[in-house]
Amino acid sequence: MKRLLDCSASDFLKMSGQDLRQSIVASEGRVIISEVIGSFSPLYPAVTNAEMAAAFGADMVLLNFFDVFNPEMQGLEAESPEEIVIKLKQMIGRPVGLNLEPVDLSAKKLEELQQLPEGRIATKASLEKAKELGFDFVCLTGNPKTGVSNTEITRAIEKARAAFGPDGLIIAGKMHGAGVAGETGSSMMTAETLNSFVEAGADIILIPSPGTVPGFTVEKTGKLVDMVHEKGALAILTTGTSQEGADEATIKQIALNSKMAGADLYHIGDAGMHGIAIPQNIMSYSIVVRGQRHTFVRMAGSVLR
Repeated sequence: MKRLLDCSASDFLKMSGQDLRQSIVASEGRVIISEVIGSFSPLYPAVTNAEMAAAFGADMVLLNFFDVFNPEMQGLEAESPEEIVIKLKQMIGRPVGLNLEPVDLSAKKLEELQQLPEGRIATKASLEKAKELGFDFVCLTGNPKTGVSNTEITRAIEKARAAFGPDGLIIAGKMHGAGVAGETGSSMMTAETLNSFVEAGADIILIPSPGTVPGFTVEKTGKLVDMVHEKGALAILTTGTSQEGADEATIKQIALNSKMAGADLYHIGDAGMHGIAIPQNIMSYSIVVRGQRHTFVRMAGSVLR
């Protein structure tokens, strides 16, 4: 198995979710995931936000606000909506994943919540549809004001494992409170919650990067990452609190702190600009965690390789 750092588009086409997991492990903490929104008008209409993220160094692309029952990607035309994900993967030559949200209707609200379409909620039907559309991995998390709880994430992991099977790649966790009382700040992720995610079948546990959520210091985050590794899972540290739109110095500090905390993967969110991080911040993040060589090779690599 090649380390993901050395993989090209043709390598990704052959990989199952678990192959991708092993390739991430082999990269020793040097994998960048960029989250984008395809249902918004792209930053520049000539290309999709996914293409922009890939061009600035993302190894993997995560789609947010994507309705599996009404597939759409602004800036991309396909023969039918059912072919959008497959065509996008061909265009960018990277693994493409999907956010689905485990909404908890019984959770105590911290604020007024939004109502989501069925195609964005982590149900049995939506997870099965995500696999059918060709997504390489699924991320079970919550956007702001959606009412996603840790309890419901645990239930959704089990549904995702059933839908994607043993070879599927499942990421799970919260980047912020998602509008649920009692799950904000340092109480968002505990050892008990972490254990429940791993035991339910998650491959990669999502934890806020140090400095992105109040109380998540390098020390605290590092301890959580150590627990994840002891359980045999991987850790993705996330920047999903609109700091993807911060200055490059802040991004570089978050990146280096995340590496010191032991991240296997690094996520940068979609709220820096309109549905994508500031592109230069994707590149800056990448250069901090793996240098110019790996960053520029990823940026320059042709999808024909």
